[in-house]
Order: sequence, then structure tokens, then C-alpha cells
Amino acid sequence: MGTLTIGVSIAVPEPHGSLLQERRAGFGDVAAHGIPTHVTLLPPTEVEADDLPAIDAHLTEVAGAGRPFPMRLSGTGTFRPLSPVVYVRIADGAEACTWLQKRIRDASGPVARELAFPYHPHVTVAHGIDEAAMDRAYEELADYEAEWSCTGFALYEQGVDGVWRKLREYPFGGSVVPPQACAPQQQRQTL
Repeated sequence: MGTLTIGVSIAVPEPHGSLLQERRAGFGDVAAHGIPTHVTLLPPTEVEADDLPAIDAHLTEVAGAGRPFPMRLSGTGTFRPLSPVVYVRIADGAEACTWLQKRIRDASGPVARELAFPYHPHVTVAHGIDEAAMDRAYEELADYEAEWSCTGFALYEQGVDGVWRKLREYPFGGSVVPPQACAPQQQRQTL
């Protein structure tokens, strides 16, 4: 059946996703409209199309063990000079993203892989554009804030046209925090 390029990410919901995508395009990033605004959990990875059922089962299992968590974006950062990227920082939710990406890339799973750089969850707003535009992105979004409850992640495929398209969403296993995770006083109030 051949190979395809997949990625797994947490979509930045509306209205934040479209706003950041438009800002990215406005900074001159020509790839902006082909990449939904997201937090990467599995970077672009080439797989055999025949492996998709095993990948789907693995992602279903990872999502089943996950629980909703708060995500908050705040301010900007950059990977320059190591990599030509400006991003919006994840102020809350980074630990949960790190947990998810480790399980997705687990050595026992179908998409085990090493990363070129240590994992650092973020939302890219400029990539590979001229330095002045990168500086503008960094400065203009320095006060950017957004927050939402993350309730799952999705599998994407990159088309031959370079555009990323969602194949499937994977909601987390439960939307209610289990009682054992509550503080003792909260447990008594809910019983």
C-alpha cells in the first residue's frame, strides 16, 4: 500500500486556532494555511499504510488512559539560533503533553522513534521565515493569552500537497476527575 507521513497533535480550538493561523500567515509563513494550529505530540513520521490499524489501536489505548487537563498559552519563545522557530509558550498543560508524547512514542508501540531535539511542547507561529518577520512574531504575540480544557488529540496525515488533514480524533478516557484524585475535603463533599 505504500508509505504516508503522519503526525499526532492537540488542536488549538477556535477562535484561538484560526487567529494564530492567520497571524502565522501574516508573518509570511507560506506553510501556515496547510498546518492547523496545534501542539505536536508526534512529529512528522513516515509509516507504512498497512500499519495504520495498529497505530489507531495504540492511539486509542493512549487516549483511554488520558484525562482532560487545562491548557493555557502565554507569551512567546523561540528556538533560534538552533532552529528558525518562534512559538507561543504553553504556561499550563506542558507536563500532560510530555506524558502523552512519551506514551505515543513508547518503544513498545507502532510509532516508536527518537526525537532530533528534546521534547518542548509549544505552538509554532513562525517557521523558516526572514529574521525581521521572526522578530515581529516574537514581539507582536508577546502578550498573547488563551486557555481551554484539552479533551483529546488527533491523528493527521500530510498530503502530497503538503497540507495536514485530520484522520481521526481520540478523546480522553474520561471527562470527570476520579474521586481518588480529589483532595480529602472535596471527596467528602462529593460523596
